[in-house]
Amino acid sequence: MIRTILHVDMDAFYTSVEQRDHPEYRGRPVLVGADPKEGKGRGVVAAASYEARSFGVHSAMPISRAFRLCPRGVYLRGNMMKYGEVSHCIMGILETYTDLVEQISIDEAFLDMSSSAKLFGSAEAMARTIKERIQEEQGLTASVGAAPNKFLAKVASDLDKPDGLVVVDPESELAFLHDLPVELMWGVGP
Repeated sequence: MIRTILHVDMDAFYTSVEQRDHPEYRGRPVLVGADPKEGKGRGVVAAASYEARSFGVHSAMPISRAFRLCPRGVYLRGNMMKYGEVSHCIMGILETYTDLVEQISIDEAFLDMSSSAKLFGSAEAMARTIKERIQEEQGLTASVGAAPNKFLAKVASDLDKPDGLVVVDPESELAFLHDLPVELMWGVGP
């Protein structure tokens, strides 16, 4: 049996939920976090939509700096209860495909799909099915990496965001990693 691990990572989770629930925010830079207080606020950005990221804003950035980079953004305090409920629904979807789900944050999880190939097909087919179901039921996109181990699956899920799908063939693991910058390695900091 070939080991198949999927890493499912929701795309800009908090801001995507807000854009889903508030159509007027779609296509606009949305930031969830502290109150920017016109650039004098304290605290950090918890999440930035892809539109906000195009201004150089990212999570964990001081909110005052984010405001200077993106003064016309939509700034929200966030609703952790709502995000938790959506996360619970997404994890419920994942658990219908395997009982081997390891949730590692509110918006990402590993799935061991090794025993599921006969039911759901190839790693790519499984990943596509899960992505489509999340989109249909929750109106959100996920990026998925599929690989023979968690490390490679996590790296793969980060390569083609948003709404990405990257499969690492068990025969080409070294070739997959060879040209990637070290910064993409999960757990490697500056």
